[in-house]
Amino acid sequence: MAILIDDPRWPAHGRLWSHLVSDTSLDELHRFAAEHGIPRRGFDRDHYDVPDVSYDDLVAAGAVPVDGHELVRRLIASGLRVTARERRGR
Repeated sequence: MAILIDDPRWPAHGRLWSHLVSDTSLDELHRFAAEHGIPRRGFDRDHYDVPDVSYDDLVAAGAVPVDGHELVRRLIASGLRVTARERRGR
């Protein structure tokens, strides 16, 4: 079981963002986020959006850096992935 983080490369609100996920459970993800000061409002169904300034601290705290493709593969394999169709409510 691991907490994974991808490179901060997603632009929004004048900065770059990473995605933080668990390959095991949302409980594990929420626990890790809370322990490291990530606000719950950053949660988006299967991941947290975290700003680039938090990346190094989260890796130092144990988040495993992976590229975006690996992050999505592991999220799908975990069964936690929310698809685009599910996000649209269809």
